[in-house]
Amino acid sequence: MTTAELAVLTEVEWPRGAEPPAVPGFVVSSFSPLVTELARRCLAERHGSAPAPATVGERTAALLVTASGDAESAAHVAHAVDTGARVGPLLFFQSVPNSVAGHVATQWGLGGPVLCVSPVGGARETGLARAGLLIDDGDADEVLVVCVEQAAPPAAGQTGDGPSGSAFLVSRGETR
Repeated sequence: MTTAELAVLTEVEWPRGAEPPAVPGFVVSSFSPLVTELARRCLAERHGSAPAPATVGERTAALLVTASGDAESAAHVAHAVDTGARVGPLLFFQSVPNSVAGHVATQWGLGGPVLCVSPVGGARETGLARAGLLIDDGDADEVLVVCVEQAAPPAAGQTGDGPSGSAFLVSRGETR
């Protein structure tokens, strides 16, 4: 199957400059809250509220595509280490991008594989290609793909653009 044969069931975008709502257990950074909110919006278009129906959710994979991962948390930890400050324990699990993908899968009852990849080219193209492989291999019938990037930290005296991202749910069958 080629990515052209994948059907996009739902799709949402995040407006650059907007801040996502906080997520308990994820601190310091907008990365995990943005992944969670994009996933929520995308899956809610398809299923209403969490969890997804078991017959669908158990065969749905969660795929996070990000080139830089949680850059804000990494910068925070680097600064703490450089200055000898204590690094909070929540930052340990939060530093692994798969942790938020697992959080989304748990919230929505997704039983397929949970993956995080860094795109070689475009995030959307990478996400579609990996989703196609998961479906072709029989690991999932639907794949939630969340693409997220954080803006570079602002220079002194400037404000940043904030994080950006999109999420889409794909399958081999119907279209939206």
